[in-house]
This record gives sequence, structure tokens and C-alpha cells, in this order.
Amino acid sequence: MKTAVLLKMLFPGGDVCVSGHDSGPVFEEQPSSLIYPEGLSEGKVTLSCQARASPAASYRWLVNGTEVPLGMDLRYTLVAGNLVISSPESIRDTGSYQCLAINRCGTIISRAANLKFGYLNDFPPDSRSPQTAYEGIGTFLACQPPPHYPALSYRWLINEFPNFIKKDDGRWFVSQVTGNLYVAKAEPNDTGNYFCFTTINMDISTKSTFSKANQLTVLPDANPRKSAPSIKVRFPAETYGLAGHTAQLECFAYGNPVPKLRWRKVDGLMPSKAGSSAEGPTLNLPELSFDDEGVYECEAYNSEGSDTYQGRINVQAQPEWLQVMSDSEVEISSELHWSCIAAGKPRPSVRWLRNGQPLSTQDRLEVNGVRLKISNLALEDSGMYQCVAENKHGTIYSTAELRVQVQAPDFRLNPVRKLIPAARGGQVMIECRPRAAPKPSLFWSRGTELLTNNITVTPDGILWIHNISRADEGKYTCFAENYLGKANSTGHLSVRDATKITLAPSNADINQGENVTLQCHASHDPTMDLTFTWSLNGVLLDLEDSAGPYHRVEGKENIGDLLIANAQLSQAGMYTCTAQTVVDSASASAKLVVRGPPGPPGGLLVKNVAETSVELRWSRGYDNHSPIGKYVIMGRSSLSSEWKKMRTDPVNIEGNAESARVMGLMPWMDYEFQVIASNILGSGEPSMPSHTIRTQQAAPTVAPSGLGGGGGDHNELIVTWTAMAREYQNGDGFGYVLAFRKKDTSSWTVVRIPHVESSRYVYYNDSLTPYSPFEVKIKAYNRRGEGPFSQIAVVHSAEDEPTVGPSSINATALTAFEIQVSWEAVQQLSANGILRGYEV
Repeated sequence: MKTAVLLKMLFPGGDVCVSGHDSGPVFEEQPSSLIYPEGLSEGKVTLSCQARASPAASYRWLVNGTEVPLGMDLRYTLVAGNLVISSPESIRDTGSYQCLAINRCGTIISRAANLKFGYLNDFPPDSRSPQTAYEGIGTFLACQPPPHYPALSYRWLINEFPNFIKKDDGRWFVSQVTGNLYVAKAEPNDTGNYFCFTTINMDISTKSTFSKANQLTVLPDANPRKSAPSIKVRFPAETYGLAGHTAQLECFAYGNPVPKLRWRKVDGLMPSKAGSSAEGPTLNLPELSFDDEGVYECEAYNSEGSDTYQGRINVQAQPEWLQVMSDSEVEISSELHWSCIAAGKPRPSVRWLRNGQPLSTQDRLEVNGVRLKISNLALEDSGMYQCVAENKHGTIYSTAELRVQVQAPDFRLNPVRKLIPAARGGQVMIECRPRAAPKPSLFWSRGTELLTNNITVTPDGILWIHNISRADEGKYTCFAENYLGKANSTGHLSVRDATKITLAPSNADINQGENVTLQCHASHDPTMDLTFTWSLNGVLLDLEDSAGPYHRVEGKENIGDLLIANAQLSQAGMYTCTAQTVVDSASASAKLVVRGPPGPPGGLLVKNVAETSVELRWSRGYDNHSPIGKYVIMGRSSLSSEWKKMRTDPVNIEGNAESARVMGLMPWMDYEFQVIASNILGSGEPSMPSHTIRTQQAAPTVAPSGLGGGGGDHNELIVTWTAMAREYQNGDGFGYVLAFRKKDTSSWTVVRIPHVESSRYVYYNDSLTPYSPFEVKIKAYNRRGEGPFSQIAVVHSAEDEPTVGPSSINATALTAFEIQVSWEAVQQLSANGILRGYEV
């Protein structure tokens, strides 16, 4: 209410807004929100405001709904509409600012600009407690940032400036939410002093500060324990993002070896915009859209296991106009209807302003949410109107000017046409549209004669003359009158010969790729120019494109033949030739049939999905005037972008078929399919791809390849193999069954390895003899069962150091810089390894 009283004081009645000359204010520049550094007392803040108006606008400013005391407080200066605040202070100047632009046509109010003050205090001077960690175990250092506004960015120093922790080191992670520093597994050389380095970004400056040292000591461990990942940095269970902005989710895990991270969208495909961030600790989704809503999962994994965490992104949106009002000139005593419709999430509310003042339903005014209605318009309703849509994420304004017209009839801007040509036997419309408010009464006369029976006048004053003859030539006058006055305007009707088609195009039947000419000749009034146009199924053709299929056949003015070169299926249809002058036209049509390969089959469905086969059903497409002879089925898996011909049952699919079975598919694989029809004129376009389907799961049918191993540390047997590719897994719950035994023994040791990425297994036993031969074999398993074992391979346990050395060692000087060393070669190494060389 306080704002409304103030506005009445600012916008009293005054000069009259002159129609056709004056215009109300329209913002060209509006103030923007600003964060100003607290304590920078010598500076200035400038809030912009510029409006286009005639006469030029004057300006006022509001802060939190109260007028800024321009002229009374010397800290405030108005510069061409812009508000300049000298020596700004947080206590006095924090607030929401709006600009008012005013002239005699009305007043508009700008969007709100928030002036806030940014600050970053220093870290406390107190020393921080030392921390101890163990080699191979994850830990974190807390930043504990000082009071600040707005949000900070964080980095960490180690020991001295500018030795920052590197972002691309997968062991380390700096949370931009808490500022804490995390390490997936500590190492002895991580011992040192760590400093949290914080930075604040404001509109005109930045500021940084860093903490006291966080002393970290990492205690070594001769045999660090390996551990599965454990997620320690988790994003919220519900994250709210704003459409068009960026959403960031953080996820980091402890583990040894250092866990790798990957993200997926649980209820859909991961947006491509995520890029490489989908395999890092921070998932970035720029330019958020509603398609990005859903549940996202972070998975941390290493050779010891995995850990997952899920959370949901909800996308909301600032208001956005779907429909706005526009400037309107409306005659007095009539009705005005305006609508303003905005999208947003949450749904925006809409309110209305006139000359900056809130509107509500009263008397002739009806405000109904997004709609405004003013009945029985009066002159005082003229002014500047705004609709305002707002939700918790923002506010938008739409502005329009209303002018209520009152005027005696006037034909000066829109007289009746002076010369009105018309064709004999045709019809003509003569408009009468004077400027007048309120709406005038209209009537017609033909000189001093009465209007004949073939002439009618519509309720809005339009004169129609039908079945025109020479007798209808002459002057016609429109009279307009309202309570403010009267006026008239006269035009002359001139009757011309009608246009007629003398040679119409004929139906044609051709094959795809052939040329055809459609003829069209016409007669017309010799005093007028004749032009020909052609349309296909009602759509006008471009005959000026020399590279296109349609060309004019050059000839006399009354000939408009059309040449269609290299006709395609899409060019079949009804062709219409139109011969026209400025007063009339005549048309004739012919049908062109183009025979060609069949169109794409439709309604492709995948049914009865089995492990290695599916059934396809489709409906026949257009045969394009030549019977379909056969069908071919194409398919591709998710592992390839190339379409390939599929094996089918029946092998040859006849033209009257509408189903077939696709054979030879891989189990648990994603496929999509297309169907192509052909006839004697060739193969047609493929059908739309089917929905992607996944074949049923089956037990693995092949064994892993590349079985081998060897090497390692004392008391270890290392077995390696090639991880199974996706196309051979045949199902989920995939892993490996490894069997090994010492050579010449009968009992197998069997282990299950439940990780599809695994390609190495280490068996440790204190009693393991060095370089002992083992027989090993491996097979794959999944949820549906186990596959066959591989061929047996022989792998040796780790070697030990040699227990014998060379003998008869002799050294001979060759030069001042060279000697020759010789020895007796070791004839047989003990059973603990293979002789690989000598070290001198």
C-alpha cells in the first residue's frame, strides 16, 4: 500500500498523450543485480536505466518500495536515468532497486535489481590440530572456511605457494561444496603441511585468503591392505537445478587401489553434454533442460569391489513468456482483452500494473490471473500497462501501451482505391476503412444511381460486386458517419476481359528418373500482363531455381508449359496451372503418376524375443505403382553403427509377407532393425528403425582367451587372461571361474572372480615353491549358467633369486679406459627360475 500511495504522488495527471506523435516509455536498458565489495567505501555503484519514449522520459528510483531521496542525499546522483551511489555501505544501501520511466503517455517500472555486499573474512589465527593417516587408507582435511558471501571456490596448497594440489591427480579431490580435501589412499610422501585456499568472486573484484597449516603425517605400512571402494563424498538425495544453468554433483571414494569413478542415469541415457565429467568426481550438466531430470548413480570401482550412490536431479525454471500483450489502439466505449501467459516451474503467478500501480477487479476492470478485461473503454484508461510473472526463481515483465481512440471519420490515411480493375464475369471486393472512433455507420452509392441486384454490402462495409459486366463500370462512393462527424471517399471500377485456359494439362504416367512436360495455354485481356504459376498438391512451385526439377518452357506470353526433369516419387501428385492477371485468374489441373521403388514399410514391431532370435512384424508401405517383390531385413547391435543384412527365416521373404524371424543373434545384446522393400524398379527407403530391444540371456558359449601368467613376488602365482568383450558375456551377473593345480596333481583349486573387468588373479601361499609349474584353466559364468573351460595352460609361480653364480671370473685391461671381463657360464640354474642374464 505504501508503494501505491507513492506512485500516485509521482504520476499525477498532466499533458495529454498525442496519438500518432507521442509514445510511452519502453525500456532499452534495465538495472542488473550487483555484488559490491564490502568496505570499499571510496567507490561508486551504478544501476543502469534507459528508456525510449516521446517525449523523453524522466526517471525516479525506488529501493525496497520507497523512493530514493534524489537531491536530498548527496550520495545519490541521477545520470541520464542511471542511479549512481557514492561511497556505498552495506547497512544503508543493501536492497532491491527499481527504476521508474515516466512521460505524459504513462509510467513503467523496471525489474528489481538486488544490491548486495560481498565479503570474505580471514581464517582464525589459531593453529590447527595435526592429523595422522596410514599408508593405503583414505582420509580428509577439513577446510572450515570463514564467514563469507557469496559462495567460495576452493583449492589446496601443499607446503608452500604456489604448489597447488593438481586436479587431474585421481587420488585427490577438493570438494567445491565444503572445501574439504580428500585423498583416496594416503602415501608416505603425502606427509606435509596443507593450506585451504579460498577465493570469492564479485562483480568488480576478487579476494582470496588461506588457512593455517593442516599438518598431515602418513605412517608407512610395509604391506598396505587393499580395500574395496567406500564413497565418502555424496551429493544430496534431491538436487534442484535451474533450466539453462549448470548442475554439479560430487562423488569421491576411498579405496586401494585408487577407485575409478563413472556415472550413469538410472532412468534413461546419460546426457551427452556430461562429456568426460561422467568418468570423474564431479558430474557437470551444463544448460540444464527438463530432459535431464532423473536419478543419477555414481559408481566407484577397483579390483577389490565397488560402491554406488544414487540421487535425483529435479529441474525447475525461471518464468518465460509464452504469450504477451502488444500495443493496442482501441476505440472508445469498446472492450479490451489482453492475455499474458508464462511458463516456469513452479508455475508463475501473474499480476498486472497500470502506470506502475497494481490493478485489481473493480467497476469496468476485470483481472483474472493471466487475463485482463476492460469494458466500456474511456479516455482515462489510456496509459502504460505491464503484466508481471514471477516464481521463486525470478520475475519477468511485459509492457504495452493502450490508447483509447476518439475520432471523426477520416479517409486521408486509407481512402477507397482510386482505380479498381475487375474481370468480366468475375467478382470484386471494394473496401471502406476510414479511421474513426467510435465505429462509424457505412453506406455506398454509385453516383446518383441505386445499387443493382448483383451488388451486396457486408456488415463491416465491404462492397461486393458479383458476375461483373461492362454495365457495372463507374464511380462508387463510401460514406462514413459517427457522432463526431462524417466523410466520404470515391473509387472508379474498370471492367476488363476475363482470363481463360485454352489448353489444359493432361494426366501423365512415367517412371522415376524420366522427364515430362505438362502443357498450359491461356487467353487474357490484352491491356494487362499475364503470368503463369504451378502448384503441386496446393503448394506453389519454385520455377526460378535452375538447379531444381521444375523449369518453365520458354515461348509466347500465353504459353506456360512446365518441364519436370528427372522426376522423383515425391513429385507425383496433382499439378495445377494458374494463369493470372492483376484482376483475375484461371486454373486447370492434371495428375502425374511416378512409378518407382516401394516406399518404406510401416509399423515395424519386434515380438517374441528369444536368446538368439526375434520375430519382426510390419505393414506394407506404398508400392509406388509397381508390385513389391521381396523384403530384406537389416539390423545392427549397440556395438556397431553399421547396418547389416540379417539371416532370416524364411531365407527369402516374399512381397506379400508381413512378418519374418531374424536368426543368429547374440544373447543379451541390444539390437534395432529395419525392413526394406523392393520391386522391379529397385529397392526403396528403409522403414523407421524399430525400438531397441535386448535379446534374452543365455549361459556363456565361449571361454576367455589369452590365458597365461607368471612373474610376481615371492610365494605368488599370477594368472592373466583377456577380459571377455561385451558381445560374449551373454548376460548380467558376469564373472570368471578360475581353476588351477600343481602339475602332476589331481585336485583343482577353484575360485570365482565376480568382476567383468578382471583380467588378473594373484594366488598367495607361504609354502609355494619358486618357479613351480601349475596347470590353469578358466571359464565364464553369468546369471544363466557357466560356459565351457578353456584349454589348459601351464603357468609358473614366481621365481626366486639364483643360488649359484658364475665361476672362473677373469678381468683383462684392454686400454686405459676399457677392460674385458670373462667367466665360466652357469651350466644349470637351480629349480627356482630361468637364467635370464648376468649383472657385471
